[in-house]
Amino acid sequence: MDETSNRRQHPSSLKDEGYMAESNDLMSRPISSTGLRWLWLVVVVLALDLASKLWILNNFELGQLQPLFPSFNLYYARNYGAAFSFLADHGGWQRWFFAGVAIAIVVVLLVMMYRSSAQQKLNNIAYAFIIGGALGNLFDRLWHGFVVDFIDFYIGNWHYPTFNLADSFICIGAVMIVLEGFLPAKKRASSEGK
Repeated sequence: MDETSNRRQHPSSLKDEGYMAESNDLMSRPISSTGLRWLWLVVVVLALDLASKLWILNNFELGQLQPLFPSFNLYYARNYGAAFSFLADHGGWQRWFFAGVAIAIVVVLLVMMYRSSAQQKLNNIAYAFIIGGALGNLFDRLWHGFVVDFIDFYIGNWHYPTFNLADSFICIGAVMIVLEGFLPAKKRASSEGK
């Protein structure tokens, strides 16, 4: 009797085989049936962000202020840190740290998009917004060494920290993910089919 045919399979190897079958099913899905179908939105967000920053770089001096209407200015600022200039004055290592964080977030969200159905619109749009925004700020960090910020909201003498379109899309995407979590399962299922 063949020794290999008489051996029992270890339960963990059965789990691995189940995982492999699931992985093969995922890998055989056409891209158009996955959330990656929404990658066009990443390109739109990235293009809007980079175009707006290029316009600021070509038309504004650092620190230049252009009032547009009450409570809203265009103001060219350089952000060497993260949101609200977090860690901006820490000697340069933060540039690479935040670049690594952005790359990790993009990879995780791309995997999540691939694993989701193209019909899960709310989640996939949110992921695309976050990926596009993260890539826009990543480009700035790697190309310029800082992030170009230019949107300045204020009330009286109080100014919200200057930000850009990438930051806006990242925040909108994060809010969409949170809101999706609060949708009742029935509404979530109906919004996926639309």
